[in-house]
Amino acid sequence: MSPIQRFSRLALLLVIPLALAACGVNSIPTKEERAKAQWAEVQNQYQRRADLVPNLVATVKGYAAQESSVLIGVTQARAGALQVKSDASITTDPAAFQRYAAAQNSLSLALAPMRVLQENYPDLKSNENFMALQSQLEGTENRIAIARRDYNEAVRDFNTTLRTFPQVIWAKTLYGSSKPMELFQATATAQSAPTVDFGAPPAGAAPGSAPPK
Repeated sequence: MSPIQRFSRLALLLVIPLALAACGVNSIPTKEERAKAQWAEVQNQYQRRADLVPNLVATVKGYAAQESSVLIGVTQARAGALQVKSDASITTDPAAFQRYAAAQNSLSLALAPMRVLQENYPDLKSNENFMALQSQLEGTENRIAIARRDYNEAVRDFNTTLRTFPQVIWAKTLYGSSKPMELFQATATAQSAPTVDFGAPPAGAAPGSAPPK
């Protein structure tokens, strides 16, 4: 083989990877991994919220045990949220993704009354543990909103890459196993604040007192 032929072959070996890179052959796995990383953050924040619930329920129970329906509702919603499948595989399974989102939304709705309990039971305001848990819960809800937003942005970018040229070529050849991922959608209940009615405390009982025996 002549020096010119060897040089041409070497040049070809160098040019091919550059050409593939220029065509975005690595864009799909890169953006898919980014979207999966954002999903992991969504999971982390939802788990953080679930971990706060038992202590919050136990604290409230000491001051407002008569609100048993609220406490039971929160506990059951938490159990449902933890039982539903949540690994990254559900992001490409519309039905599984909707079950997960619905379970988390149910917990959000169940927790709504907990945020205003201190208005009906003022003694809760003086409980440092309750106020600290409420603060942590509010912070976690904010982080959940941010994590969902970042996940949606990463998924939109990834899904668009699967459909646009020239990456669509790699999506149908090298990365045939890469599927579009699901997005979080705003729920109807998220558009307005929930209505909360605890009702009046038992007759003759002061707010914050234990239920009559």
